[in-house]
Amino acid sequence: MKIAVAGTGYVGLVTGVCLAKHGHSVTCVDVDDTKIALMKSGISPIYEPGIEELMAHNRERLDFTTDYKEAYKEADVIFIGVGTPEKRDGSANLSYVYEVAEQIAESIEKDCVVVVKSTVPIGTNDKIEDLIKSHLANDVKVYVASNPEFLSQGTAVRDTLHASRIVIGVEDEMASNILKEVYRNFHAPVVVTNRKSAEMIKYASNDFLALKISFINEIANLCEIIGANIEDVAHGMGYDPRIGNRFLNAGIGYGGSCFPKDTKALHWLANFHDYELKTVKAAIDVNENQKLKLFKKSRKYYDRLKGLNVAVLGLTFKPGTDDLREAPSLVNIPIMMDDGANVRAWDPVGIDNFKKVYPNGIAYCHSIEETIKDADICFIFTEWEEVKNFDLNNYSKLMKNPIVVDGRNCYDLISVKNAKIIYDSIGRETINSLEMSLL
Repeated sequence: MKIAVAGTGYVGLVTGVCLAKHGHSVTCVDVDDTKIALMKSGISPIYEPGIEELMAHNRERLDFTTDYKEAYKEADVIFIGVGTPEKRDGSANLSYVYEVAEQIAESIEKDCVVVVKSTVPIGTNDKIEDLIKSHLANDVKVYVASNPEFLSQGTAVRDTLHASRIVIGVEDEMASNILKEVYRNFHAPVVVTNRKSAEMIKYASNDFLALKISFINEIANLCEIIGANIEDVAHGMGYDPRIGNRFLNAGIGYGGSCFPKDTKALHWLANFHDYELKTVKAAIDVNENQKLKLFKKSRKYYDRLKGLNVAVLGLTFKPGTDDLREAPSLVNIPIMMDDGANVRAWDPVGIDNFKKVYPNGIAYCHSIEETIKDADICFIFTEWEEVKNFDLNNYSKLMKNPIVVDGRNCYDLISVKNAKIIYDSIGRETINSLEMSLL
């Protein structure tokens, strides 16, 4: 099929490239000339493992352009994959989605299916259909469908090519049949429902996972108080098939482009209808507090960070991506700087993006060793493999005071006991292997 995809972020670009892999002719549309030039040369504007290899292998079926009129006019299917960022009040900003919908209405010259891939509040697809039909420049039929994505940054290509399910929200059989044909070679379970149910499946799925993360973090905090080990607790819970073992890793909260935004958007939508989702509100509150867990722990060792050398390992919200959205580092590092700390930071892929926010005041390092040298305390915000595989003895060898506060539980406690460090993690006992009292 001839397919156009509006937007070349994580959702749009990955969707377009994966559709091309399965034989469709795909044109990806973006307003940014620089991004288009990059993609035409085979370079992905996003950091996502495997994406550039797929772009290269399927380049004969992939095109990139800023000319949306040319891209849309003869397309059989048009996917909308633009961003829906959070507004100040927590609701979703749909301006980019509506803008694309109007452009589609003005451009299409044949019957087509418009597929909303962006995460949008329940009922948005109905509004998009009304908007398109009221702005049509030509006498054509348009079918609007909801097709939410379920990908994670860092594994987006795999999540798309080997999807756990494909959700299709439609109001007519024609759109359903066309989308089934689009996904014919994906070999994943297909759930066909109405548009509002499809929109809700996306929000309910993300918010449930956010709830699960916030729950295990609450249990971890209590484990620290009563002397239980959160890893053993989660391990025991995970054997129950009703619970499962995924998303039970305690830490300093969820971040990224989905969970924070989607929990707030669904909570806002419920409030708009005079209903409160108490569990979702609790997840939001727990997550915000959890992000500051490490900084609060540091107060056990230092009343203030003024004049101290502070090492930060990991800037992105999780490993495998350069995305900083809602990353704990963005909350904690400014507080450290305000507290007077001399901050040195390392991340294998996130430094350039962090420099855009904080170009000054932070020493950006090229290695973990350089970052922790002469440090008075080390904060671990992201569980990069380089951190997890780092020789624990290097902390005592290189740091002035080998105090490591770990927000991602990167190290086994038995191994830590053999290293001469103070190690304070989440939901587990604090290990003090130094021949000294806590500072």
